[in-house]
Amino acid sequence: MADLRVIVAGASGRMGRMLVRAISETDATQLVGATERTGSPLVGTDAGTLAWIGALGVNISDELDCCEAADILIDFTAPAATLANAEFVASHDMGIVIGTTGFESAELEHLQQILKNTPVVMAANYSVGVNLALNLIRQAASILGDDYDAEIFEAHHRHKVDAPSGTALAMGQALAAGRNVNLDDVAVRSRDGITGAREAGSVGFSVVRGGNIVGEHKAMFIADEERIEINHIASDRMVFAKGAVRAGIWLQGQSSGWFNMHDVLGLSG
Repeated sequence: MADLRVIVAGASGRMGRMLVRAISETDATQLVGATERTGSPLVGTDAGTLAWIGALGVNISDELDCCEAADILIDFTAPAATLANAEFVASHDMGIVIGTTGFESAELEHLQQILKNTPVVMAANYSVGVNLALNLIRQAASILGDDYDAEIFEAHHRHKVDAPSGTALAMGQALAAGRNVNLDDVAVRSRDGITGAREAGSVGFSVVRGGNIVGEHKAMFIADEERIEINHIASDRMVFAKGAVRAGIWLQGQSSGWFNMHDVLGLSG
């Protein structure tokens, strides 16, 4: 099978540079395009140079139509940019791996409409370990009832703009699925002032932003007699980039459909 030809959107950002590096280190993939927003001073810079791996001969462009042909776009940008990029993907017979978080419900519905005939992998977190943790959280929640108070904690670097993180929300969704409830009905996103006693069955979220924390997530099931914690700590963003590249390779040859990392890893069902 020929190398998977990949374009990276937002290639000058933290994750973009990691993706460029991961693609260059993977035998089955080839970087053929790299984009950044119009007006960026990094347009025209070699993507490999920015990723500290040496020139690759692929310069940052402000146009997605930056190469002759590509099989897949990997997009870890922002909702508005991803929506615009999706239009290009849908019209060019490509697949897309989406790591963007922070979509409003209407934006997500629009994205799904644009990509209705496109092979898509979209996940809140591309770490293999996180996705295994999500399975464990769902299993624990199905066994541990309302006698166990449920809390989700997450911490990220100071530059992250959305909260709770997409991964924290995915943990909440897994927990709610295990308890057969709707997360929106039980989630407590903030606490301030005289809040009253904790409501049985609620799922609390707490958030830290600071420094250069890559990503820490924890689901806690707390009873009077014991506490069970399912923990994941990422020490290097490369874990997310490698997972996204793995998803792109898996997506090659898939027909149109909306997939997640559980599908990629064979964890669905």
